[in-house]
Amino acid sequence: MKLVKDLDKTQAKKEVSDKEAEEAFKTILSWIGENPSREGLIDTPKRVVKAFKEYFKGYHQDATADLMKTFGDVEGYDDMVVEKNITLESHCEHHMAPIIGVVHIAYIPNKKVVGLSKLARTVEVFSKRLQTQERLTMQIAKTLMTALDAKGVAVTIDAAHQCMTMRGIKKEKATTVTNYYLGSFKEDLSYQNRYLRYIAK
Repeated sequence: MKLVKDLDKTQAKKEVSDKEAEEAFKTILSWIGENPSREGLIDTPKRVVKAFKEYFKGYHQDATADLMKTFGDVEGYDDMVVEKNITLESHCEHHMAPIIGVVHIAYIPNKKVVGLSKLARTVEVFSKRLQTQERLTMQIAKTLMTALDAKGVAVTIDAAHQCMTMRGIKKEKATTVTNYYLGSFKEDLSYQNRYLRYIAK
């Protein structure tokens, strides 16, 4: 049994070349009824591979790397820092369909703050992977809490899932909201309520 498990891990880590990926996309083009050799599609597999490298670059990035540089010279600032309306572009792991929305983040510093762009970069790293919205919300929150040694973190995502708006039930106006609270935001409802009022404005 252990040998089978080890074999599975080895297979999962097998490097796939760009050429192999391009051939796979050619197969998909044929499967949907297209001719991969026609003029407009000759370079499509190569373009899709290039696009996928951008869509899923988060697998090759460290979410904590950009959070290591913090600033301690904040003259004792200890109230929440809120960054709203961070653009979210991800992909659903069930249908590989786009997830489009916004992320709101708040954290309570513990003697140090981080550059505001770094919060958006944390969202970027985790969103550029196949995701569920619930897991994505938690990953962002837990990473910020740990990397910043924050007193509290709150994360909210409001997004439309194209696996639901373009296919299946096709409810084009439906969005999904997820929240995750850690530290003071979970323990003290006054922080949570203030945060929710801020992001509602």
